[in-house]
Amino acid sequence: MASVLVTGSAGGLGLNAAAQLARDGHDVVVHARRADRLPAPPEGHSWAGAVVGDLSSLDKVREVAAAAEEHGRFDAVIHNAGLLDAAGMIEVNIVAPFALTALMTRPSRIIALSSGMHRGGSTDLTRMARGNASYSDTKLWVTALIMAFAERWPDTLSHAVDPGWVPTRMGGAGAPDDLEAGHLTQTWLATADDIEPRTGGYWHHRVTQRPHAAALDPGFQRALVAALEERTGLTLPA
Repeated sequence: MASVLVTGSAGGLGLNAAAQLARDGHDVVVHARRADRLPAPPEGHSWAGAVVGDLSSLDKVREVAAAAEEHGRFDAVIHNAGLLDAAGMIEVNIVAPFALTALMTRPSRIIALSSGMHRGGSTDLTRMARGNASYSDTKLWVTALIMAFAERWPDTLSHAVDPGWVPTRMGGAGAPDDLEAGHLTQTWLATADDIEPRTGGYWHHRVTQRPHAAALDPGFQRALVAALEERTGLTLPA
């Protein structure tokens, strides 16, 4: 049985992942932006806990991290929370996964949701400071961040997941991919023993793909971590 934190689990892929993990017998801590958005657990099951906070605010991220730490060290953290072309997108999509990782006891596994759109992202990190990054930019950056984690901490399983274009509130009702399949890769990565590659994978429906070349570039990874450390005032542990 694993203990898992799922950010952005009020609905969509995050809720589906949290519910599947609970049904499978794992201890799941859910997260929502507001208390009134916290989801009910699947019938016959319960959450191990819940944390509340708006990940577009670094102060609130600190509060989320502190509340999550009260549950002890997690076996896995799934960074599911995300925004599409909305205020706070940079903070939620890339700053929050970095800050939560810097602030919390490092879990055994770190999983972040990327997107096939990351391949259209830019390596111009000044867009982060200027606040004009695109969704594709943020997904390239979070993919590169996961690869940086894999390099820095070889004992931690760090993976990025492209769940497909699925019909969630973000994806829209007309999205063509399978919503049910969209969460299964991240629940598998959070709990399975037979993962290959063990770390540093970019996954779509449990099959690895090659991400944007910049995500695998150690120089870009270092520049990204430096930019995030400067923005947040936080430092990743060695």
